[in-house]
Amino acid sequence: MSLLTKNQPESTPTWLDLDVIEGAAAERAAEFYGAVFDWEFRADAELGITCLLRGRPVAGLRTVPEGAPRLGAWRMYFAADDCDAVTGRAVAAGATVTRGPAERGPLGRAAVLLDPVGAEFGLWQGRDLLGCELVNEPGALVRNDLSTPHAERARIFYATLFSYTLDGNEDLPDFDFTFLRRPDGHEIGGVFGAPDAPSSRWETTFEVADTDAVVARAVAAGGTAEDLSETPYGRMARLTDPLGTTFHVIARPPQTAAAAGAVRAR
Repeated sequence: MSLLTKNQPESTPTWLDLDVIEGAAAERAAEFYGAVFDWEFRADAELGITCLLRGRPVAGLRTVPEGAPRLGAWRMYFAADDCDAVTGRAVAAGATVTRGPAERGPLGRAAVLLDPVGAEFGLWQGRDLLGCELVNEPGALVRNDLSTPHAERARIFYATLFSYTLDGNEDLPDFDFTFLRRPDGHEIGGVFGAPDAPSSRWETTFEVADTDAVVARAVAAGGTAEDLSETPYGRMARLTDPLGTTFHVIARPPQTAAAAGAVRAR
């Protein structure tokens, strides 16, 4: 478990939100994620709906009007010490701004961009809302990985933007997977080269205590599950919520979780 009491170091994934159509769809999303992760929910003028685990923010449901485009995945935000300055660096490196930078009331300042391979990501400069206050425990974010058919271009962009170091993965020799590490050596996620992928996007993984049990809960709540498998890092599954949003869950072996400490934050 990691409890955050201050802003994450710049370039660390720090917040998540999901676009949901206001009204019945938003209620359906809350019903599903409450059943799967034991989340509770709080209406928020700036975020739409805040998802809470043990009373602490772990994600947001961003309510949008009928007909608004939806990503079909959880949107991940990197911590930014100065949202405007990082936005400028991202644009210089080839990104496109789609929203912001803009104030989210007293909570913080945010921007949403498309990277050069078309994957959407956000930037979060936290004030009253640091980001996800709980990570690396059941029901909370544990990691994010970029899946793209243009892996080399993506690696160059993020290494340029955040000064990440790039390391190969000896545990997965048959895959094009590169770890992204902050300058202090801390792993924040990775880039997965997927030549047949129809598009590029950041994929979110939540930690769970029992993957099979969570799969059963997700299916009972109206979702679907696939790719249930053992990996070198734990038992994983790919879930799709009733509104078409895909994400992953993983139950890490206790020794792996303890050794890793915080996969994405500490």
